[in-house]
Amino acid sequence: MRLAPASMPWFAAHEARLMWRDGIAMLTGGYPARRIALTIFVIVVAIVLHLMANAIVGPWVEHGIAPDKATLVAITGTGFLFWTVMLSQALESVTRAYYSRADLDLILSSPASSHTLFAVRTGITAATTLLLACLLASPVVDVLVLHDGAHWLTAYLVLAALSALSTALAVLITVALFRLAGPRRTRLFAQIIAALVGAGFVIGIQAIAILHFGNMASRFALFGDPDFIAAMPPLDSLVWAPARAVLGDWPSLVGVVALGALGLGGTIAFAASSFGRHAIAAAGIGQQQVARRARPVHFRPRSQKQQLRVKEWKLLARDPWLLSQTLMQVLYLLPPALYLWISYGQSAGTYVVVIPVLVMATGQLSGGLSWLAISGEDAHDLVVTAPVPPAAVTQAKIEAVATVVLVLLAPIIILMLFASLHLAATTAVFAALSSGSATAIQLWFRVPMRRAMFRRRQVASRVSTIAEALSSIFWAGTAVLVAGDQYTIAALPGTLALVTLAIAWWLSPKGRRV
Repeated sequence: MRLAPASMPWFAAHEARLMWRDGIAMLTGGYPARRIALTIFVIVVAIVLHLMANAIVGPWVEHGIAPDKATLVAITGTGFLFWTVMLSQALESVTRAYYSRADLDLILSSPASSHTLFAVRTGITAATTLLLACLLASPVVDVLVLHDGAHWLTAYLVLAALSALSTALAVLITVALFRLAGPRRTRLFAQIIAALVGAGFVIGIQAIAILHFGNMASRFALFGDPDFIAAMPPLDSLVWAPARAVLGDWPSLVGVVALGALGLGGTIAFAASSFGRHAIAAAGIGQQQVARRARPVHFRPRSQKQQLRVKEWKLLARDPWLLSQTLMQVLYLLPPALYLWISYGQSAGTYVVVIPVLVMATGQLSGGLSWLAISGEDAHDLVVTAPVPPAAVTQAKIEAVATVVLVLLAPIIILMLFASLHLAATTAVFAALSSGSATAIQLWFRVPMRRAMFRRRQVASRVSTIAEALSSIFWAGTAVLVAGDQYTIAALPGTLALVTLAIAWWLSPKGRRV
């Protein structure tokens, strides 16, 4: 059956095809042969996650699940964390729909209705957000269904309602930013809000747990604290409606699903009329001429390497999607910093728990920034033909990335110095090793790509992605063992980190380096 052109089903089929192709491209890197390996990998990961969920949730189910206040607090708190991740994902997806789709000029100049297009794309955003939530929650939900009954399947309907609400709120935030901040600043503010929402609530709960328990307790431990449970609203409060719906209470389920559907439908009806105008404004940012005040330009005498480093810092600062790519990693450094702050004066051994977090975060941050500086060079042809030695260009890129990482990590290292010189030195050394390893891997597997392809960098080379993750994990394990004076045992993860780097170098496309 042929669908009528420009109709809602026609647009939905078009968007579904684009979403499927984009997803397959991101997961396989454009190599069809990887689909079999990807399928096997997904199956193995799903089995492992279900086994882990069974080990965690199984004992809880054995004691019986009653709709008491403790259960409602646990479900609501965990669900709220899921919802913040969904809202962050929806906000970034909605923003990219305005700024990153090259087909908007063609579609909006056609006789097709922009209202229909907006409704379909908003619905697709809600569907992708729901898919992410289901992937994260399915191991726990499936285990609960297996142990406690099919009524837990209503959790998927609750996730659908929460996905609709998060998408509706993301659209409202984006439209408000367009009206208040203008199209030039909306993308920047939306990325900041998405990162703060996605990591802020998780970090906030972690911070409360640190302040309450005085240690790096799990953020979920807060939901089981008797004082925290006692401070929550009574059982008849509407706050617990989503949790009751998850437990199989049908009136609550109908209310939550209806709220999600009405919220998304009302938002689409409200914001559809402005979609075309805002999309055109976003697409025209690059062509807008900004009036600049005439002022004298002072050229500072710099060496060749200094000028190259300044150039890299400017490119990082001007990257339109840099915040969404790195800000969340930076924010996750805040809980260790807070823990170090409140632990000042205590035994140095209490600081050991933050070291692996810092080492792993440093490695991941360095890997992302290194990709932007090394492989994401938009002026690649210009740089390689300039009268500058290639080694000098590479060195400047590495120094620029290392400086940014050092600026972010230095305050935490300085704070650790007040507690223990040994722990501060250990953290600094292994953070440098983790950062250097990630940067080296990016150098070995560098392939010129557009900076806009950052989201797909993980599929450009599976070997580099796995090696980067493993090296940061092994260096983190080595660091925490060295900090605990377990030098003999620390040799094992340290050796594994070196072996990982050696294998990555051996498998790198050395003959195709640029």
